[in-house]
Amino acid sequence: MCGRYSIYESMDHYLRQLSLDLVVINGYDHEPIGRYNVAPSTRVEIIRQAGDGLYVDRVKWGWAPFWAKGKRPAPINARAETVVTGNFFKSLWPRGRALAPANGWFEWVPDPTDPKRKQPYYITSAEGEPLFFAALAEVHQGVEPDERDGFVIITAAADQGLLDIHDRKPLVLTPEVACEWISPSTSTERAEEIVRMGCRVAGDFRWHAVSKEVGNVRNQGAELILPSS
Repeated sequence: MCGRYSIYESMDHYLRQLSLDLVVINGYDHEPIGRYNVAPSTRVEIIRQAGDGLYVDRVKWGWAPFWAKGKRPAPINARAETVVTGNFFKSLWPRGRALAPANGWFEWVPDPTDPKRKQPYYITSAEGEPLFFAALAEVHQGVEPDERDGFVIITAAADQGLLDIHDRKPLVLTPEVACEWISPSTSTERAEEIVRMGCRVAGDFRWHAVSKEVGNVRNQGAELILPSS
């Protein structure tokens, strides 16, 4: 998965899709989020559950354990094949389970005649409903953002037609599985199963080429997700 995605509807819209009978403990903006080009290291909304309540937090996309900070850019993704057993994300697994709601994500496909030239593609739900990326997050409640805070999106191997776009895809969960993912009552064994087998299949998505303007992180308009001419 490349490092860009969109989240542009109101948080109420994403929460309704989860159909959770839980109170959001902290406040959040009810206006459309309007982020069509979320880039690494920027702060963006994620959803967490703690006890009988939900939290909507704006957290930096990217995270590294204390012993790895400053050695390289903080990873934005965690591979499904190693996230459970590896040492890097040990402090986040399994208690840091969270959701990154989205409308779609971007991938860049090299030109077969010139690998330096790449065509961006936008991948979204075939039916138009919101997406929920499985994530791991570290969040500390406070008035000011905590420098330790951050999140990563779990990625899985691409399948079927998506392989033509990229060999990785975010671990996209159905609303039902997304609720399981963030529930504190979900066992570690079940969470591991979701990592291994819970991703929605390629047939649940559609994709199209988009403008190369998405390559500039300063561009944020809705035209970035429209099919290119």
